[in-house]
Amino acid sequence: MILIVDDIPANIVALQKTLEIHGIAADAAESGEEALKMILKRNYSLIILDVQMPGMDGFEVAEILAGNNRTKDIPVIFLSAINKQKKFISKGYESGGVDYITKPVDPDLLILKVKTFIKLSEQQHELKAMKDVLSKEIEIRKEAQVNLEAKVAERTAELLQKNEELELRNHELQQFSWVVSHDLKEPLRKIEMFTKIIKERYLAQDDKAENYAFRTVRAAKRMSDLISDLLEYSRLSANVAPEKVSLNAIIKDILPDFDYLIDEKKAQVTLHSLPYVTGVPSQLRQLFQNLIGNSLKFTREGVAPKIEVSAQIIAKKAFDSEETQNGKYCKITISDNGIGFDEVYLDKIFIIFQSLNDRNLYEGTGIGLALAKKITEKHNGLITAKSKLGEGSSFYIILPLAAD
Repeated sequence: MILIVDDIPANIVALQKTLEIHGIAADAAESGEEALKMILKRNYSLIILDVQMPGMDGFEVAEILAGNNRTKDIPVIFLSAINKQKKFISKGYESGGVDYITKPVDPDLLILKVKTFIKLSEQQHELKAMKDVLSKEIEIRKEAQVNLEAKVAERTAELLQKNEELELRNHELQQFSWVVSHDLKEPLRKIEMFTKIIKERYLAQDDKAENYAFRTVRAAKRMSDLISDLLEYSRLSANVAPEKVSLNAIIKDILPDFDYLIDEKKAQVTLHSLPYVTGVPSQLRQLFQNLIGNSLKFTREGVAPKIEVSAQIIAKKAFDSEETQNGKYCKITISDNGIGFDEVYLDKIFIIFQSLNDRNLYEGTGIGLALAKKITEKHNGLITAKSKLGEGSSFYIILPLAAD
């Protein structure tokens, strides 16, 4: 909507008719005072303002509009039949007008200018609306950012507090584990010792009683082993600084612990060249001790055990990664020709207290492979296995190589 301001009604009618032909609606005011009242009540896209009017002239109206925040952006086109001199045209522009047209008016030129300024006014309103929306969006995002930062700070403080509490409890748990381990093992040692004495001194002539005594000693030993394994499992929660470790040295240090089993079962252990990794020596020793110990334990009757330990340098931490001399990881393989297992139970074997074998035939606590998995993961590694019943097993471990 536009507004025509002219003190001569005939001029208003002529302009309105011209605008209506082109589909442009227009209000009319016959004085500057009336125009200002109408402008306060309604928003206009353009004002066509006659310069020469009784009372308040066009220049005065334009100056008032320009000084008001609500109306300063409304474009004003001056019309004048008398004031055609340059000084009046300049004054029109200085008063806030966007154009100055002298009468008689060329209808086509007027319509062209009116449409142009209406379009500019609409675009200006759209830009203002977009600016308002963006301003609100910025405020909303600022408020959200402040709230987010406050929540992050609050959550960080909570996590730090919980971490401190966890470290304290972890330390207390380790102390508890040591005490419980000692207190539980002491009566077990006495049970084992006194049962052996009773067996040797008083049950030598009674095969049945001797068998019961033997089973008692074996049960006490199993309980002692279980306590030791649980203690080792709990120790993995402690933070220990890693170092450069030779896997060759680790394996060579482990093998003498199995001399008795190796000789008894006539086992053949083949050790290939192994790389250096970054880790905790005591934990890595426990890892390979458990895996090699399993290979020596779960053997087929009448078949001499064959165990092979080898390694490959690989590109990435994945079991299907290609072999490369410039890789950052190594894949260690420990394979044997033992009793094997059904791969359907692959996920089960790494869970604590899970065992796939008859404990009357194969002694164990069900913690060894769970311990191996936990140690591997603590070293930023992976562990898995492949096997078939009666055809042996292969365990695969991926560990990061030590930096040069």
